[in-house]
Amino acid sequence: MTALPGTEQLHDVTLTVNGVQRQITVPARRLLSDALRHDLQLTGTHVGCEHGVCGSCTVLVDGQPMRSCLMFAVSAQGHAITTVEGCGDSPERMGPVQRAFIECHGLQCGFCTPGFITTITAYLAENPAPTEEQAREAISGNLCRCTGYQNIVKAVMRAAELAAEAPTAASEVSA
Repeated sequence: MTALPGTEQLHDVTLTVNGVQRQITVPARRLLSDALRHDLQLTGTHVGCEHGVCGSCTVLVDGQPMRSCLMFAVSAQGHAITTVEGCGDSPERMGPVQRAFIECHGLQCGFCTPGFITTITAYLAENPAPTEEQAREAISGNLCRCTGYQNIVKAVMRAAELAAEAPTAASEVSA
């Protein structure tokens, strides 16, 4: 913890983001979304409403969706943070949700997409075979102004299929 006269006290924080430990020094009130974007240069996490309503800033904290605009970076210490970059950061390493968004045209402008990707990733980890109605409910906390949600729902369903196929494909490769 450091502070200069007349300045805000700074805190050394160690964050585990996408499996990598990172050290940052931040004011106590620095939001996790700002720490990710500005201090760690992980700009995949988008900030929309800054009130926790839109879901664009959703990241996974210990596997659970969390609005990063509502969480202080100092309170993330000791927790595993997964951003959209951690769900797959290149075409070769895309996760099933990212692949499904591409296949099903689940994005248009892309601003809300990182929040959807992380939310759906966590949802499918707990509910691997949702119905269409359950998929709609799962994404109901994320706002999109472009798509009308039909293709996002299709992407949830397709991601569930891709995730179910993944263990079979992996066992075929190792055989």
